[in-house]
Amino acid sequence: MKDVYITKVSKFLPNDPVDNDTMEKRLGFINGKTSKARRIVLRNNKIETRYYAIDANGNVTHNNAQLTKEAILGLCNNGFKAEDIQMLSCGTSSADQILPSHAAMVHGFLKNGNVEINSPTGACCSGMNALKYAYMAVKCGEVDNAVCTGSERISSWMTGTIFEEEIEHLESLEEQPIIAFNKDFLRWMLSDGAGAFLLQDKPVGELSLKIEWMTGYSFAHQMEACMYAGGDKQEDGSLKPWSEFPTEMWSKQSLFAIKQDVKILGENILVKGVESLKDSMEKHGITASDIDHYLPHISSYYFKDGLYEEMKQQGVEIPWEKWFMNLRQVGNVGSASIYLMLEGLIASGTLKKGEKILLSVPESSRFSFAYAYLTVC
Repeated sequence: MKDVYITKVSKFLPNDPVDNDTMEKRLGFINGKTSKARRIVLRNNKIETRYYAIDANGNVTHNNAQLTKEAILGLCNNGFKAEDIQMLSCGTSSADQILPSHAAMVHGFLKNGNVEINSPTGACCSGMNALKYAYMAVKCGEVDNAVCTGSERISSWMTGTIFEEEIEHLESLEEQPIIAFNKDFLRWMLSDGAGAFLLQDKPVGELSLKIEWMTGYSFAHQMEACMYAGGDKQEDGSLKPWSEFPTEMWSKQSLFAIKQDVKILGENILVKGVESLKDSMEKHGITASDIDHYLPHISSYYFKDGLYEEMKQQGVEIPWEKWFMNLRQVGNVGSASIYLMLEGLIASGTLKKGEKILLSVPESSRFSFAYAYLTVC
């Protein structure tokens, strides 16, 4: 088995940053009215700026595959070209279409020759799953290098026009024309962008990160869906998929909007997250003293203090001074967030050789968690 190193990192954030006062105008109003949920959600998540692949005139500037391509091209300099990539592993929760796969579409934009591709799906953990596939491919000697990505173009799922027919349908039924909180909530949480890593079997340049191990967990055997799209939740907690609804209901119920069951989220995301973190640390024989930089992907600063308290309760407290996050500046970019965090940490210039980094990514869709442990070389 070979050693595996992250030798380059790159990000692509489309257009100019969008502040809290501008975001609703950029996404579009629903039924011509300001959202009542927006200020509440923003007050809790404490995100100040984010990025959308939509310009000030409402025009789409990039699709997901194009965002990903731009992040990958950011890896291609100093003697490494797109044509040198041997494997492409691209994770996302917001692919541009059902078929072809996301990685196939990215490869189509790159036009860089024949390579193996892999397209992990899901939510935030899809970016980590893309990393793990690339990591294992290099480790077992299948390839000498691999590029992995996490990306989201979620803004097009959250524009006001998506909900217009549902509003009209509610009015026709003489019901209150207000979009349910479980749909409106995520409009103020999610944003667009892409990150990319180059993995190689040898360290390169002044700074490389050796991947010591990766591990993942799923609690889907215990938990019902919490975040979902392309279906509707039934009273028994099961999901009825879009394909089992009459076509006229797809837009009348906004079936393709992303929804979040916030009650289940609050009750379980921290407990299950720390449970899996503790197991991962015990499995690999590390303690908090073996971590110099802790990069937790959290969807909202609302969860930050709660996560810390849960760590203390379960005996795996990681001191505040070791935490690094950039959620406030770049927003919650789902599968790309951990890529953007690691890029930000490297860009800070604070890393020293021999230091250890723990990447921690939760996924609320049905409660999955992924971890990676890195050494600065």
